[in-house]
Amino acid sequence: MKKMTVHFNLPGSLLVAALVGLGATAQSAETTTLKDAFKGDFYVGVAINRTITTASSVQADNVNRNLDQVQNDIALVKQQYNQISPENDLKWQIIQPNPGPNGYNFGPADAYVDFGMKNNMYIVGHVLVWHGQTPNWVFQGTNLPPGVTNMVAPAAPVAANPPGTNGFGGRRMGRGPGGGFGFNGPRASREELLQRMHDHIATVVGRYKGKIKVWDVVNEAIADGGTNILRNSPWEQIIGPDFIAKAFEYAHEADPDAILRYNDYSLEDANKRHKLITMIKSLLAQGVPVMAIGSQTHVSVSSPSFEQEDKVLTELETLGLQIHITEMDVNSAQGGQRSNSGDVAGNASTTQGGLVSDSDQRLANAYAGLFRAFKKHDKYVKVVTLWGVNDGVSWRAQGKPLLFDGNNKPKPAFDAVIRVGTGETK
Repeated sequence: MKKMTVHFNLPGSLLVAALVGLGATAQSAETTTLKDAFKGDFYVGVAINRTITTASSVQADNVNRNLDQVQNDIALVKQQYNQISPENDLKWQIIQPNPGPNGYNFGPADAYVDFGMKNNMYIVGHVLVWHGQTPNWVFQGTNLPPGVTNMVAPAAPVAANPPGTNGFGGRRMGRGPGGGFGFNGPRASREELLQRMHDHIATVVGRYKGKIKVWDVVNEAIADGGTNILRNSPWEQIIGPDFIAKAFEYAHEADPDAILRYNDYSLEDANKRHKLITMIKSLLAQGVPVMAIGSQTHVSVSSPSFEQEDKVLTELETLGLQIHITEMDVNSAQGGQRSNSGDVAGNASTTQGGLVSDSDQRLANAYAGLFRAFKKHDKYVKVVTLWGVNDGVSWRAQGKPLLFDGNNKPKPAFDAVIRVGTGETK
């Protein structure tokens, strides 16, 4: 299979541009960085896209940045953060678009890991098992869905994205082509799907053993509403609820030293948080190697407050596991003030209506409150990851949800967060 070739050597003119960009982006030597402000508390990280990992203006992750902008983005990542997560390049649809041992496309993921290693970053792997961005071939087989007696056999599996293409899902995540969640065709047996899961996890985790320190093993398996704990995904339909335990077991086999994380959104919601705590306690009682809880923390300037986030973290601490804030952004769009869901399907409506009034100050207040809560709970909170380098590459760009604008200039929210980290009162 043709692999993506990544070149890191830049022509002299581009190197000069990179240095100029670094000077334009970097704060003065006297300005505290995010990673330094919280050095004694937790890693401060960022999700990065393929333009950053390859130092090129390739169009990927729905991001369209010219080379000067990319160089500024890279400079900001190196300056401010000590941990990275990939936006898309370790998701199943991208790293294994085709079945079998020859169906992998490791180029983009290799570039991501190489970037982290060269820059001494704490590297996170996202994600091994998820109902989104999983190609349909993973679930295909010869077994009819329950209650179905006749169905046309599926066509031969095809790549969700042919090697070398870059049109993948959304900037954060997305179901995309072959997203799996609505898969209704003839399906694999439980044994077949478990074997595919095992082989994928063993190959991917094994390839980056010792380099990727934390893995999102299972992502967004909990139902948003109702009383059912698990959402009705193909993983749950075909394997059953123990697909989560199996995924963690396979990941632990592949890298016994990696921190294995369950990741989900809307844990600010009491009902969903209760479901998570119930599920994790059950898994731990079975000896399943869950080692950390990932709280995505896609929130808004309206909520949660410091007090609300304090309560969230206090309840999550009862599990006795590390807590990682995995995909943090704070939506300033009017359309996103009534929901803190991280569900991709509803993203468009959450970024409409323009910005709330006094958005810069409200964003600063919101970030300050959240980081105050993280710092208070730093015995358990070990990683805080912003989902995007700046507003220009954010999946919620219209909501201006990050600490830096599209030109990598720090916003008042950045200063507010630094003050929390350094203990300044003004």
